[in-house]
Amino acid sequence: MRGGRLIQTGISHRLPTGHITLVTGPNGCGKSSLIRAIAGRLPLFNGRIQCDLPIIYIGHADGLSPALNARGNLANWAALYGYAYDADAITAALAALDATGFADVPIGHLSRGQRRRISLARLALAPASTLWLLDEPNVGLDSASVALLDAMIDAHLGGGGMVFAASHLPLGPDMATRNLVLQDGHGHVGAGA
Repeated sequence: MRGGRLIQTGISHRLPTGHITLVTGPNGCGKSSLIRAIAGRLPLFNGRIQCDLPIIYIGHADGLSPALNARGNLANWAALYGYAYDADAITAALAALDATGFADVPIGHLSRGQRRRISLARLALAPASTLWLLDEPNVGLDSASVALLDAMIDAHLGGGGMVFAASHLPLGPDMATRNLVLQDGHGHVGAGA
């Protein structure tokens, strides 16, 4: 439920390791709410969600401190979640999304796409066996950055991770993709890209 309104019911979904589920549907059908519920940020009205892996959630908002630079934001995030990191790990995470060129500029001075790349760089600091919950991860990214994100997802799936993402835009890779289409208050799972 969201705002006193039942937005989805009857969803049953299982995501095996090494796979990605792409959640699609019209605006307001509950894609973001479903991802927030899985992340534990929105209570369920009924039912249950079970996940035995650590969860990394990247939502619509980038969740970055505008006064800090990319390195400071990544270090604070990793420390908050108890992930091991050092300067080299942060540099590698930024390089994964080609963000080292502006890594020392305060976040408040960066473009939307640059901020999004830094937000997504958090994924590279997380343990390999995690569930990535991504809400519109490629919004604001140029085509080169989308390709870098797709490569990160591909590597994560290859390492035994899982991705559950909502997007109106194409999100690769197409291997092991399942589609969860939300509409009319019900979800429908389909296999394939």
